[in-house]
Amino acid sequence: MSTTTPERHEFQTEVRQLLDLMIHSLYSHKDIFLRELVSNASDALDKVRFEAITRPELQPAGELEIRLEADAANRTLSVWDNGIGMSREDVVQNIGTIARSGTREFLKAVRDQQGQVAPELIGQFGVGFYSSFMVADRIVLVTRKAGEETATRWESTGDGYQLEDAERETAGTTVTLHLKPRDDDDGLRDYTADEVLREIVKKYSDFVGYPIRLKGEGLNSMKAIWARPKEEVSEDEYREFYKHLTHDWNDPLEHVLVHVEGTVEARALLYVPSKAPFDLFMREGERRGVQLYVKRVFIMDDWEALLPPWLRFVRGVVASDDLSLNVSREILQKDRQIQAIRKHLARRLLGTLKDMKEQRAEKYREFWPEFGAVLKEGLLGFDENQDRILELVLAASTSSSAPTELAALADYVGRMKEGQEAIYYMTASTQSAAERSPHLEAFRAKGFEVLFFTDPVDELWLRRGREFQGKKLVSVAAAGSSAEANDEEAKRAEELRKEQEESWRGLLDRLRATLQDHVKDVRLSSRLTESPACLVGEAGDLSPHLRELFKRSGQEPPMTKRTLELNPSHPILIRLREVQVRDKDDPRLALYADLLYGQALLAEGAPLPDPAAFSRRLAELMATPG
Repeated sequence: MSTTTPERHEFQTEVRQLLDLMIHSLYSHKDIFLRELVSNASDALDKVRFEAITRPELQPAGELEIRLEADAANRTLSVWDNGIGMSREDVVQNIGTIARSGTREFLKAVRDQQGQVAPELIGQFGVGFYSSFMVADRIVLVTRKAGEETATRWESTGDGYQLEDAERETAGTTVTLHLKPRDDDDGLRDYTADEVLREIVKKYSDFVGYPIRLKGEGLNSMKAIWARPKEEVSEDEYREFYKHLTHDWNDPLEHVLVHVEGTVEARALLYVPSKAPFDLFMREGERRGVQLYVKRVFIMDDWEALLPPWLRFVRGVVASDDLSLNVSREILQKDRQIQAIRKHLARRLLGTLKDMKEQRAEKYREFWPEFGAVLKEGLLGFDENQDRILELVLAASTSSSAPTELAALADYVGRMKEGQEAIYYMTASTQSAAERSPHLEAFRAKGFEVLFFTDPVDELWLRRGREFQGKKLVSVAAAGSSAEANDEEAKRAEELRKEQEESWRGLLDRLRATLQDHVKDVRLSSRLTESPACLVGEAGDLSPHLRELFKRSGQEPPMTKRTLELNPSHPILIRLREVQVRDKDDPRLALYADLLYGQALLAEGAPLPDPAAFSRRLAELMATPG
């Protein structure tokens, strides 16, 4: 019986909106609510089994199990487990308020899809418990945390919730759904019918590692799918196990079976998802990843010990009987045997991705936009797999016939012009910004292909002076890079530029003096064919895109002056030189200098330091008589 007066709580705005969507959902495949509740119960059983390793008193007296209890007369369905349970505070945090970013992101995604609650969204944003409101108009949850005596009762009809103390014979959780009437047109089946429950469990939860019982009958096979011969497991079974494991309702893109042998033996079933989760780049909070089982005991479900961070999108299970049960997570992360497993898994996954890229190109083109930016994080440090990762990198280029057409570095090398010694690239915030860059002009004129890298991580790994198949990756925006096919051509171009600079010395000196607070130098350019000016940096300088990324993260990057390069064949520069020759003190020279600098900034997509001043100078110049 209750020992306190029920407390009435209101849901947060986002939660009310979420529940309203669930209650009025038009989604017809409502059966999956049961998969979500069973998966939650299975997670709770995993946790109590793990906690009992170091606290044996938490181990339930009976068998760990999940029970389905249906009452056709009262139209109720209960999902019972004897797992870890929840305290009152746990209930408020995990069920009552969901004060997490996932709720808001979920609602945004739903709005983007015109209000339709697609099943993949429910699993992707971790709000599966609330899918029960698709089939129930009232939910009662009674839970007791292992090691505590008091239970908590949570009840909701979707407009708020009540909390009160309760009693429960054992630790664990019972979720009771007061079901809506059967409605075949709306996809609402009779979820009190034995045959319906058997069908749903067999389809979605057959691989749960604990018995799921209905009237004492076990409904699931409990077979470890990763330990079965692959010829005995269908593609549908692999897909359903993935959805049970991850709560992601999209099909996985690929699955990989791994058998680790040597100093340690382990088996793994790993999945490459088809869609990136909303929190892929969020470091805080819990994230489902690769689960580790030792002697069939769940140990952990994050990726940090089992996979490098640049493979954190991978999901799956690793199981071994050779590891110790009585270890902490911190010890596992330093364990030599775990490190051997981690190394083997990383190599196998990279091999799978390489096979996908070479043999199933369409599937790899689905993978890259979702996870390519994460994979490239492996190029930031000194990981032994860097050459393997470089083989997997894709990028758009000046040779792409469509924005979605991407090339591998090997493709680029195979198309290089005779005598070309480097792989040329351009970094920018977007592909369209890169395509408009004046730095490309000479390379386009010479017919040299340039790759476009637009992910923030590209700015970091490309700064490390990478090589691929003996070819250096060179930024077209760096000082000294030129679109010359060989050293002799480059030498002649440099000699011509020096000859021109002698006759342009007066103008260049004047511009240097005017812009000395903004640029390191002013010189003539051999890279421009159409634009009047551009800014180039030295090797190691922060690019405009990287400087902007630092600012967005609240960091003020150090000020670095770059060189302003001028196109001596452009009409603006020819006109400006004529003005300087006639009168080296002409006031328009200072205006032109500021405008050329501002135009160079705008051409690379960088913000002007003082837009109002730029506008005033432009107006002043337009008003100046010729």
